[in-house]
Amino acid sequence: MKRLYRLKDASDFQRVWASDRKWNHSLLALRARSNNLTHSRFGFVAGKKIGKATARNRAKRLMREAARLYVQDLVEPTDIVLIAGRGMPEATLEATRAALGELLKRARLVNPK
Repeated sequence: MKRLYRLKDASDFQRVWASDRKWNHSLLALRARSNNLTHSRFGFVAGKKIGKATARNRAKRLMREAARLYVQDLVEPTDIVLIAGRGMPEATLEATRAALGELLKRARLVNPK
């Protein structure tokens, strides 16, 4: 995923975290907030409950790849933070992509197909 589409600053994460828009799935949690940019941005969080560093990095890689596949399909420019659930280290890319797709549809951030 290009850096243009990534949340980088702690203040950006805090802004999204403060919003009340959140959706949960067994693999992921999604928090979203509209932004005033021309594109959407994603942030990725994997806490220590996920496991050691290798498990957290794998979870973030899976979330990054799944988000990359959806970044052009979003309806409006939005800042999105994805939080890894406990099942992420064992998840496949297909399962992660399906979970993210379901969350984005429930959040009405993509057009239903």
